Amino acid sequence: MRDKVRWGIAGTGTIANSFAADFRFAPHASLVAVSSRSAQKAESFAARFGGLRSYHGIEALAAAPDIDAIYIASPNAEHLQQATLALAAGKAVLVEKPLTTSSADARALANAAAAGTFAMEALWTCFLPAISRVRELLAAGTLGAIRHVRAELAYEKPFDAGSRFFDPALGGGSLLDLGIYPIALCLNLFGDPRFVDGTWQRAPTGVDTSGEVNLAYDGFSAALGCGFDRNGHNRFVIEGERGTLVIDAPFLKASRLLVSTGGPARKLLAFNGKAAYRLARHLPLPGLTRHDHHFPGSGLQFEIEAASSAILEGRGQHPSMPLSASIKALEIIETIRAKTPDAE
Repeated sequence: MRDKVRWGIAGTGTIANSFAADFRFAPHASLVAVSSRSAQKAESFAARFGGLRSYHGIEALAAAPDIDAIYIASPNAEHLQQATLALAAGKAVLVEKPLTTSSADARALANAAAAGTFAMEALWTCFLPAISRVRELLAAGTLGAIRHVRAELAYEKPFDAGSRFFDPALGGGSLLDLGIYPIALCLNLFGDPRFVDGTWQRAPTGVDTSGEVNLAYDGFSAALGCGFDRNGHNRFVIEGERGTLVIDAPFLKASRLLVSTGGPARKLLAFNGKAAYRLARHLPLPGLTRHDHHFPGSGLQFEIEAASSAILEGRGQHPSMPLSASIKALEIIETIRAKTPDAE
């Protein structure tokens, strides 16, 4: 039995470069090939990462007999077609977030993987060590009964109709690009909500330039925000009866947790003001515990290892990131987008 999964990457953009660089921290995975619609880009990428094989197009990559899995790092709108092609060739797939641009496409991808070939959305945040620690703290009842969750992920981007962020044909919009993170993390930590509501603001191209998502659970609610219209606090806050936990900014690359079970620190953690929060981050306050989970590289090695281990075990999905959760996240986004947008 092999102890490593042999990977190929479809795409040569920024995220593909970060993914390739983090293989050095993934002991059960090896990167052997790359493909691109541009033969020149594939060759340049291959040379940059130590002489990988390069292929002109994903079709050739999927046909290679000595590749076990393909990471789909293409634009959002191409995910379904490329992942389906790879699955049909018997390759496991790890598809960059969002899994697809619609829940219907996500269900089609899940059907293509139904024969047992591994498929997973590459939502790396859910595999970080800090998030594993959050799960442990919640399971231990450190915060008591959860009363409220709030999170924001917003990075200002000037409007550009030709940018992938604002182009509907390329799967643009803040909810698919940014909102998917807090939504997916809520689903990962707390499961499916009982009720979904929210609002969104329309960009001139028709995609959402910002969105607010409200998820109702038994006993608590989650208020999640995202946008290209501002730079947000980018934290993920869980408030319980006995304590407050903050996944420090930027929570999508979680490396530090702050947990308070009482005293002034708890009030400071719950406060949105920047000055107050800085005090909570740095002062030795009673009742405040800091959990540091720093890591080398970009942090993509944890999802590489998780996917590789599941593939080596013969699984069709990863229990921490099942396709059903990816479909549910897209359904939540579609529920918000189905509402009349707020005035610009």
